[in-house]
Amino acid sequence: MKSFGSKIPDFIIYTVVGLIAIICIYPFIYVLSASISSSDAVLKGDVLLFPKDITFEAYKLVLEEPGIWVAYGNTIFYTVVGTLFSMFVTICGAYPLSKKRLKGRSFFAFFIAFTMWFNAGIIPTYLNLKDLGLLDTRTAIIVGFAISTFLVFIMRSFFQSVPDSLEESAKVDGANDLQILWKIFLPLSKPALITVGLFYAVSRWNGYFWSMIVLNDESKIPLQVLLKKLVVDMSVKEQMANSLDTTSQYSAETVIYATIIVSIIPIILVYPYLQKYFVKGTMIGGIKE
Repeated sequence: MKSFGSKIPDFIIYTVVGLIAIICIYPFIYVLSASISSSDAVLKGDVLLFPKDITFEAYKLVLEEPGIWVAYGNTIFYTVVGTLFSMFVTICGAYPLSKKRLKGRSFFAFFIAFTMWFNAGIIPTYLNLKDLGLLDTRTAIIVGFAISTFLVFIMRSFFQSVPDSLEESAKVDGANDLQILWKIFLPLSKPALITVGLFYAVSRWNGYFWSMIVLNDESKIPLQVLLKKLVVDMSVKEQMANSLDTTSQYSAETVIYATIIVSIIPIILVYPYLQKYFVKGTMIGGIKE
C-alpha cells in the first residue's frame, strides 16, 4: 500500500498527462462537433465542445461530391501500393546493413544516415523528377518518395537483434539469404514490420505537399490535396455559391470540417488495433549494435 506522500508524484504525472491528452483530443472533438452543427451555430461561435442544432447536411454534401470519392480512391491507392513498395525497399536496404559480413557496411550506413540531415532540397528534387519524366504521374508519388532513412535504421536494428544462431542453423540446413529473410527474419519481425508500415501508411495518407506540386491532373490528386483546396483556397465557396442561402444548414466551414472527419476515419479505425505493435516496435529503434 502506497503512503500518501508516495502518491503525490503519481497524481502530478496523471494530471499532467491528462491535461496533455485533453489538449490533443479537443481539436478533434471540436471539428467533429462543428461538422454536425448548423452553419449559424458555427459562425456565431456557439460550438465549443458539443454540437448545436445537429444536422448532417454537410456530410451529405461531401459524400455526394464526385471529386471526393475520386480523391479518396487515389489516397487509398497511394497508401496501399506506396506502403507496400516502401516496405519492400526498406527491407531490402535494412537486411544487408544488419549483416557484419557486408563489406563496406560502415561506409554505406554513413552515407545513408547522411541523408537524414542533408538532402537535395525542393527545387533539385523537382528538377530530378522532371528529367525522369515523372511529373504528373502516380509513379512519382509511389517511387519518388518511397523510403525513409530513419525507418531503414529501425528495421536494421530489429534484424540485428535476431540471434545469429538462427541464421547459422538455417545455413547448415542449406537455406540461402533470401530464404533466411523470408522464413526467419520476417516472421520474427512482425512488431517492427507493423510499426514501420504504420509510419509509412500515415505518411502516405497525410501526404499532400509533393502531390500538390507534382500532380496536375485532377483525377490523380489525393484526398489531402483536395482538402487543402477546401481549407486554404476555400474553393468550395465558389462551387456552392449558387446553392447556399441564408437558411442553409451547412456552410463552407462545416463542409470543410466534415471533409476533415471523413479523411481521418480510416486511420482512426486502424490505429487502435496496431497500437500495441506500434509501441513495441518504436522501442526497437533504441537497440544499439
